Amino acid sequence: MAIIVNLDVMMAKRKMSLNELSEKVGITLSNLSILKTGKAKAIRFSTLEAICKILDCQPADILEFKPDEK
Repeated sequence: MAIIVNLDVMMAKRKMSLNELSEKVGITLSNLSILKTGKAKAIRFSTLEAICKILDCQPADILEFKPDEK
């Protein structure tokens, strides 16, 4: 997939666990885990906004576009 999720990097920089972020954002641990591992097919803007607010970052710090190499 061309979208890379760097949520684990931002969480490490903020020294925040998956459980703590899940509680603060208000989404299930399993859904946050799916997002963190890059297996999510979509993310709501409201969820992205909440994550950015809690981690004090920009969406581009979490999501990155890398075109598929041919």
